[in-house]
Amino acid sequence: MKARDQILRRRIRILTWLFIVGLVISGVTAIPLRQELGWLVHVGGWDQTARAALPASGMAFWLLTIRDALDHASPFLFYGTDWLAFGHFVIAIAFIGALRDPVRNRWLFDFGLIACVLVIPFAFIFGEIRGIPLWWRLIDCSFGVCGFVPLYLCRKWAIALESAKS
Repeated sequence: MKARDQILRRRIRILTWLFIVGLVISGVTAIPLRQELGWLVHVGGWDQTARAALPASGMAFWLLTIRDALDHASPFLFYGTDWLAFGHFVIAIAFIGALRDPVRNRWLFDFGLIACVLVIPFAFIFGEIRGIPLWWRLIDCSFGVCGFVPLYLCRKWAIALESAKS
């Protein structure tokens, strides 16, 4: 194997692992929402603040709104976020195929790129429908953008490896 091929394969492995770890972390954080939000509100120093005393467009107001909603939500709602986490874990597992053979499984990079692009309209459309603040939707979109970059590079390098074989 050529030195250039080894370098490309190492880069692909590193960025694919980065993507997998990002998916797993994102999935794990979808499970303990109430605890995470309670911690975030506490760290921000807003746990004793009344929502009415805050500007309606600010982050503290938004986090307190979410915390209060989660505190009063049915446990069945959290089952949905458990499935969200499961989806992240399953997608992460699929990318093991790209680690094993990035050329043969290049379609996984295509799949991931499409999913990353679709995050943006999904966040804007359903965020608007659900009344999610624009700044929060932009944070959601950043996951698609941040995932797109390593997958794009992995796809590009997998194509280069395939071309080198020919």
